[in-house]
Amino acid sequence: MKISVELTLSPLQDDYETEIIRFIKALRDSGLTVLENPLSTQVYGEYDQVMDLLRDQIRRSMEAVGQAVFLIKLVKSDRSDYEPHF
Repeated sequence: MKISVELTLSPLQDDYETEIIRFIKALRDSGLTVLENPLSTQVYGEYDQVMDLLRDQIRRSMEAVGQAVFLIKLVKSDRSDYEPHF
């Protein structure tokens, strides 16, 4: 089953950029489709691959920072080719 995930990592500390960059690079290196914008990152692929990647990388981020918030949205379908029609 294909899924689309939108997520935002918000470490609650002053030195946050290093972990965000590491997290995004790990997503890019996964071989999955990854799209970024200034507010969030989207990951597209097979459910098990995406969720395994996110489980491991979210855990790593939570261990690396003092406190963090992850906002995650899941959609059952691959929406990577979405284009607005207006």
